[in-house]
Amino acid sequence: MDQIFGKVGGYWFNQKATKELDSVSNNINTVSNNIDNGAKWLVGKVTGKVQKPLPDLLKEFDLPLGIFPLVVTSYEFDEGTKRLEVHVSSVCEVAYKDSSALRFSTNVSGYLEKGKFTDIEGLKTKVMLWVKVTCLATEGSKLHVTAGLKKTRSRDAYEVQHEGVAVDKF
Repeated sequence: MDQIFGKVGGYWFNQKATKELDSVSNNINTVSNNIDNGAKWLVGKVTGKVQKPLPDLLKEFDLPLGIFPLVVTSYEFDEGTKRLEVHVSSVCEVAYKDSSALRFSTNVSGYLEKGKFTDIEGLKTKVMLWVKVTCLATEGSKLHVTAGLKKTRSRDAYEVQHEGVAVDKF
């Protein structure tokens, strides 16, 4: 009788363990596919809430998806104040197809409004030399970059996210 119960119990345990392992494997594959597709779900450090992917947040505020590099590790967004803080894995530079370039600190912050990212800290653009960017604003097919002077660029150049190239200093 013990042998029968042992075999039945072993069979039941084996079936249960297989289902659990399959479930974990499916979850890992789903997360992996989401990350591969750029749909990275992030958990807020302070609230513990699941946040939408950063590109989705930017799209919601009518900003180009490629204003941040792919090396973003996390972000925090305060819905009340509209303050956005983006964490980048290392200081990096991104070159765009319109020959412009942005340099990112490990922490980029500012305030989101419809079509604007203002009071920016941690972002520079190259205009003969590296200059601090204070505002990014969209107007139709244009992106206005304020770095001392307002420079108008094609929004299309910023619609695709790029890998950042690591640089020594911000």
